Amino acid sequence: MKRLLIAVGAAVLALVAYLAFWPVPIEPVTWAAPVAPGYAGPYAINNKLAGMQMISLGADSGPEHVAIGPDGKLYTTVASGNILRMNTDGSALEVFATTGGRVLGFDFDAAGNLVAADAYLGLLSIGADRKVKVLADQVGGDPIRYADAVVVAKNGKIYFTDASTRFGAKQWGGTFEASVLDILEQSSSGRVLEYDPASQATRVVASGLAFANGLALSQDGQQLFVAETGKYRLWKIPASAGKLDLAGSGAAQAVLLFDNLPGYPDNLMRGLDGKIWVGLVKPRNATVDKLAGQPFMRKLTLRLPRALWPIPPAYGHVMAFTEDGKVVADLQDPSGAYPETTGVTETADRLYIQSLHAKALGWLPRAKL
Repeated sequence: MKRLLIAVGAAVLALVAYLAFWPVPIEPVTWAAPVAPGYAGPYAINNKLAGMQMISLGADSGPEHVAIGPDGKLYTTVASGNILRMNTDGSALEVFATTGGRVLGFDFDAAGNLVAADAYLGLLSIGADRKVKVLADQVGGDPIRYADAVVVAKNGKIYFTDASTRFGAKQWGGTFEASVLDILEQSSSGRVLEYDPASQATRVVASGLAFANGLALSQDGQQLFVAETGKYRLWKIPASAGKLDLAGSGAAQAVLLFDNLPGYPDNLMRGLDGKIWVGLVKPRNATVDKLAGQPFMRKLTLRLPRALWPIPPAYGHVMAFTEDGKVVADLQDPSGAYPETTGVTETADRLYIQSLHAKALGWLPRAKL
């Protein structure tokens, strides 16, 4: 019995030592999470996102970003690293290109090139000949570790986000894994970058973002809308800004358009009639918010089996807003049948719903608005 007690005691001590001291990659920063607003007001619970129709992606999944190309075809990026192309009804599905990395956001320039934010490789350009060219993989000698969203301005300049300069998607097990590390740490290392094709120069527009995600331009091209996923908010910043620190005094030069959203904002997409769509990829998690002021407990979380991590459940949610911050549409599916809704691509007759992990591309008739 004595030997058994000693063995049990040693095992308990080993477990305590592991939970307290085992190295983890994050150095959590204390922050004050706002009290979650819940699903009320403009975010009142509804089922408008339920009952989507599906377009098969073949063996692929995770249509994380969707856009209509200059050829009228529907393009989407998927988890395999492929960029798929199809007719708008889903027919004639084909692999348009494969970069060898993982493209997240993309846009098209005036010449018809697909400009891609590849989380592993940086900012890319893919021509009609399907050849891949690297436009930028560093800024000022600092590597771009997690290129995420991209938008091309009418003047040709390209704006894109580097979601985290702490946790690169390639180095830390993939896009989802790296995002979890960054959001748990809260070091606000994300940034917005600008690439100028004329000079081939890349500069920092803004920094200090807790996972810099979706990006959209104002109609006049003078302002950028940025999703700060880790702090549940959306910013409006001057596109002409330089090294604007949104975690410090630079925030005074920007507009905090939405603070304390009920979920994690992801992609931003311009819709019709002046609206901008955002996908709330996951709902808020009370445990995560409680850990905001407990950096040690956030370290301990990473020492637990992944099944015990406080990852929120699936909950379908997308919304549209005006440039001055008024919510004009809110679509939800509390069942989460279509998981991780990252955004919306709006056409004259359809709403294509983007997703991080869905097995197909979902869509709704635009009439549901």
